[in-house]
Amino acid sequence: MNTQADATPDRRAALWSGRFADKPDEAAVQFETSIYADERLAFDDIAGSKAHAAMLGSAGIIPQAEADALVGALAAIEAELRAGTLALDPGAEDIHSFVENELTARLGDTGRKLHTGRSRNDQIALDERLYLRRAVPEFQRKLLALIGTLAGIAEAHTGTLLPGYTHLQHAQPVTLAHHLCAWAWMLVRDHGRFSDALARISLSPLGAGALAGTTLPLDREAVAAALGFAGVTPNSLDAVADRDYCVELAAGFSLVMAHLSRFCEEIILWSTEEFGFVALSEKWSTGSSIMPQKKNPDFAELIRGRTGRVYGDLLALLTMLKGLPLSYNRDLQEDKASLFDAYDTAASSVSVFAEMLKTAEWNAGRMAASCAGGYANATDVAEYLVRKGVPFRTAHAVSARLVRYAIEKKCAIEALTLAELRQHSELFAGDIFAQLESRACVEARSLAGGPAECQTRTQIRDLKAFCAARGVR
Repeated sequence: MNTQADATPDRRAALWSGRFADKPDEAAVQFETSIYADERLAFDDIAGSKAHAAMLGSAGIIPQAEADALVGALAAIEAELRAGTLALDPGAEDIHSFVENELTARLGDTGRKLHTGRSRNDQIALDERLYLRRAVPEFQRKLLALIGTLAGIAEAHTGTLLPGYTHLQHAQPVTLAHHLCAWAWMLVRDHGRFSDALARISLSPLGAGALAGTTLPLDREAVAAALGFAGVTPNSLDAVADRDYCVELAAGFSLVMAHLSRFCEEIILWSTEEFGFVALSEKWSTGSSIMPQKKNPDFAELIRGRTGRVYGDLLALLTMLKGLPLSYNRDLQEDKASLFDAYDTAASSVSVFAEMLKTAEWNAGRMAASCAGGYANATDVAEYLVRKGVPFRTAHAVSARLVRYAIEKKCAIEALTLAELRQHSELFAGDIFAQLESRACVEARSLAGGPAECQTRTQIRDLKAFCAARGVR
């Protein structure tokens, strides 16, 4: 097949025949084509077409021999595309037109029967759902791999002290493992959102036609079952107009990027000389064109920057849908570019972030030393008094006065003498000092979900079990 020679507007004149006297202008053809955006749907379009053709034969709408010929030719087209012996026609209006044109070139009038009882409106809705049922689980596997990476690093750092922050101010000591588990649980929620979305995608729109179905006795349920759908869409108008799944998934990708961006912001901060908590591998850093000493966390910055791009994809989809009347409108052709870009950007960002973390080196000594500053044990002072019967608000005030006193003396709370502590409350005793050590502060927080090592190891075990139950170890 000479795809370049056939790539002319005349190939598509049938779409204008009858109603229109003039053939499409070349500029019009180029403006409205979507082949470059939807070429990744080729195998999904063929899968849907094979199921549709088989149903046309079994329902007696076309002769069985012709249905078999359609299925066979479609299988051949698929094999040739996979082998690279057949190229997509850049002059085709869309992926559906390319497949149908190729089929008709091979089978003549039999090829023209494939579109019986079908519209491109329900066809594209089907293709997108088939594609997403393949692509989204692959994205989820990337999330699981990152969750597993975080759990593995956390397992090696259950005893590595790290300052916990609120408002980027020292708050309470935790561990690196606890912090990494926090990142991982955010991704677990992301994974669940995609599973929820997939359940809603699993309805076949084929048979909705342009908007009102068809008078032909299609077996929608048979096609849905053949393609592995849970059922069929309940309303033909909604079936061709619905792009909720595009928005829902773009929102999911946006949340993933929001989470990655937050992780990257912390990595960027932690890799500075001021923090020095982590050193990124040279493989995942870049230099400066003018400053020889620089080692920049550019990949983390790029992920942070590309978050806005995915947000833009989500906004484009929402804006596209705003004000659209039922049912199908050509505006909906614009869904693929935004959806695919959001998918590709989020998928590559998840993979890069995982690889970046695998080769990072963590400075446990620097993190532990940082825990000693900022009076992160002030809450432990208050809770010490609470355990002795002091109302929390009163204990909080005592601890606050101690912090001020220590600031004036330019020392840590634990550097004060017992006599100085007792000036603020006679309930302080010698056992207070052991409880103010950073590690003791962490281990005392052993409630479910807390940073104590026993609880962190439980989280790591649960995270690994979550991944293993979904086939990723």
